[in-house]
Amino acid sequence: MINLRDYQIEAIEKMHNGSILCGSVGSGKSRTALAYFFTKVCLGDPGINRPHVFVKPKNPTDLYIITTAKKRESLEWEGECVPFCLNKDTDISVCKIKVTIDSWNNIKKYKKVVGAFFIFDEQRVVGRGAWVKAFLDIARKNKWILLSATPGDQWSDYIPVFIANGFYRNRTEFGTEHIVYSRFSKYPKIEKYLNEGKLLRYRNKILVTMKDERITKRHYIPIWCSYNKDSYKKVFVDRWNIYDKCPIEETGKLFYLIRQVVNSDPSRLEECMKILNEKDKVIIFYNFVYELMLLKDLCEGLKIEYAEWNGQVHEELPKTKRWVYLVQYSAGCEGWNCTTSDTIIFYSQNYSYRMTEQAAGRIDRMNTKFVDLYYYILKSKSPIDLAIARALSKKKNFNEKSFLASN
Repeated sequence: MINLRDYQIEAIEKMHNGSILCGSVGSGKSRTALAYFFTKVCLGDPGINRPHVFVKPKNPTDLYIITTAKKRESLEWEGECVPFCLNKDTDISVCKIKVTIDSWNNIKKYKKVVGAFFIFDEQRVVGRGAWVKAFLDIARKNKWILLSATPGDQWSDYIPVFIANGFYRNRTEFGTEHIVYSRFSKYPKIEKYLNEGKLLRYRNKILVTMKDERITKRHYIPIWCSYNKDSYKKVFVDRWNIYDKCPIEETGKLFYLIRQVVNSDPSRLEECMKILNEKDKVIIFYNFVYELMLLKDLCEGLKIEYAEWNGQVHEELPKTKRWVYLVQYSAGCEGWNCTTSDTIIFYSQNYSYRMTEQAAGRIDRMNTKFVDLYYYILKSKSPIDLAIARALSKKKNFNEKSFLASN
């Protein structure tokens, strides 16, 4: 029997080819997507909320799931497929339906597939890169849906999906009809959008939102830390690298260094230590390698078991009574979940609202045993930290160029 909640069943009835299933992190998008595939595409009945009912598909269709590398490696999708009798081994998959699960990095391998059904997990089709081109090739020859917790911050994010749905022939047609670029910017900068009513109708046509009914409550707790104002001034105002004793010539290096001044302040570790002394199982998200080194030293000093997930090290969650899981935002903000902890520390803020929200969702799951979830946000009153916090509070990404222009 497949157990689905009312909002998931309602979403299935609204879904169609080319739609985006939008639900908060942990709301059950994967199971809902598979139920849609089995019932609406394959014309079978897996016995949703009805025990001892299972009707084989009348229209068996090959299934391709394009997801994150973390989800592929964790075999999460394989587990979701089991109740539907779907398996990567076609000999035991119902009606010999072929199931392929791969990461976005390999999406180009499937450009020649025809007549299958694709689930694109964790929306990646923004911009105009190789993934978008492969997505458009696949969408023309197959049925598909997208899953996303944060489908788009601006209309330009929807361009590939609008094209895949046939609303526009290409990006040029969309731009001619809807985009006005700034005349005073040195690079292409969108000043405003035209005929937004039409764009809203198109978005409403493809966006299927699940109204999550979970009982968890998120408690965001800002923790104010100190920072060395003199060092900050030397780096940002004087453009002087205080670590290598040389001038700063690149913008990227400038921001890396002012964040290092702020994020490596001893007060952060002190605040972190206070939380770790109160909580037994804590996930800590960080951005930079120097932060990881500081956090590892802290865990070793406190004699706390820790594990890592980043671009180089892929360790699973610890299983000891007391532990810390050190996770780099870019490598581990999605594709896994934890139901044994109620606490996340954001050691430093990330520029991306989507990435921050995905990270927060690692403990906010439908099957968690906790009601109250705690998110400790370590930040200072430095200009850079305050600016990042303002952007995230508005559900926007922090922009370095805008910050430089205003300071």
